[in-house]
Amino acid sequence: MLYSEAKQGRTFIIRLEDGEIVHETLEKFAADHSIRAAAIIILGGADKGSKLIVGPQQSRAIPVMPMQHELYETHEITGTGTIFPDDEGNPVLHLHMACGREENTVTGCIREGVKVWYVMEVIMFEITGTTATRRPDPEIGLKLLVP
Repeated sequence: MLYSEAKQGRTFIIRLEDGEIVHETLEKFAADHSIRAAAIIILGGADKGSKLIVGPQQSRAIPVMPMQHELYETHEITGTGTIFPDDEGNPVLHLHMACGREENTVTGCIREGVKVWYVMEVIMFEITGTTATRRPDPEIGLKLLVP
């Protein structure tokens, strides 16, 4: 286990609007407000055609080959994630979202593009006093958190 200690900074209440792409909008918000690191909770609706990464094709294959799932219709969502800077200092959101419609639910990472259906509500808790970053891991092909 790797860890570090940090403190909580500002808290932001955000309403994402119809058609916005979640990860792009929140990463831009973080950059515009000088948020280096944050924890996020989110709920609302994801539009038809939104894309999720739903796991690797093979459990232990290197490099990791992601599987993509496209939402066939509007889904209710809830999710949680973090923002930490990459090796160039850019804020990078890592957020997993559960998307449900009737009796069907799919959960995955939103980095391929989840589009807001009318509204999503976000609470962003800034994390201060940390040097944690996301660094590329050449073996598995992902940017991993380095606390």
